Amino acid sequence: MIRWVWAFLDRPAHHFDDCARFWAEVTGTAASARRGHDDEFLTLLPDPALAAAASVKMQAVRGLGGVHLDLDVDDVAAAVRVALDLGASLVANHPTYAVLRSPSGQIFCFTPHGRTRGVPAPAFRAPDGTHSRIDQVCLDIGPADHAVETAFWQTLTGWEHRQGRLPEFARLRSSDGLAVQLLLQRLGEDRRTTAHIDLSSSDIEATAAWHESLGARVVERHEHWIVLRDPGAGVYCVTARDPHGV
Repeated sequence: MIRWVWAFLDRPAHHFDDCARFWAEVTGTAASARRGHDDEFLTLLPDPALAAAASVKMQAVRGLGGVHLDLDVDDVAAAVRVALDLGASLVANHPTYAVLRSPSGQIFCFTPHGRTRGVPAPAFRAPDGTHSRIDQVCLDIGPADHAVETAFWQTLTGWEHRQGRLPEFARLRSSDGLAVQLLLQRLGEDRRTTAHIDLSSSDIEATAAWHESLGARVVERHEHWIVLRDPGAGVYCVTARDPHGV
């Protein structure tokens, strides 16, 4: 059983400080002290007054970076066996955690659940009064891999599968009040599965404009979402989903 989900933003080392400042600002969090062998990791910490659990971490990486998931479980070894039986491949097996790839290439980790699960942080109020929050990780899946990848994540998580309003979208939703859920997007081209962050917003144009003032760049505009790049060129979306909803 998945006890907690972490959205992990992997960003290029030479832009990492700018990215950490940007994501702390737009989520109303504070970057923790750096940790790891090369000080490559940090956690975005909600205001202690909220008594809310963190759900976003960052890692400085070589190359372009991206997004992956850390899944907290009670028994890492048992979770790895289940994932391998479902078609995942093992990338690295560390003493306390494991790194795997989904059937079509998305990196994720199983990590030990060592604390009581907290309450997700509420939506953050921007200076202009609009609200937003990171509420899902979107898996971008090529059409040839879509059925296999969807079945993999649905079985691995045990979450409810809900078809979206548009045929290319579907959601996996936990009933356990987790801060981060999954969106599955069927792409128009075949390629390795990747992931990006989605922020729900009460006003997507206002949120995008604020993010631009902090160093982001708009890539595409759609009716219900806007695609942007952060200061490290990481792609993410601001969506019209209710930031106060589930």
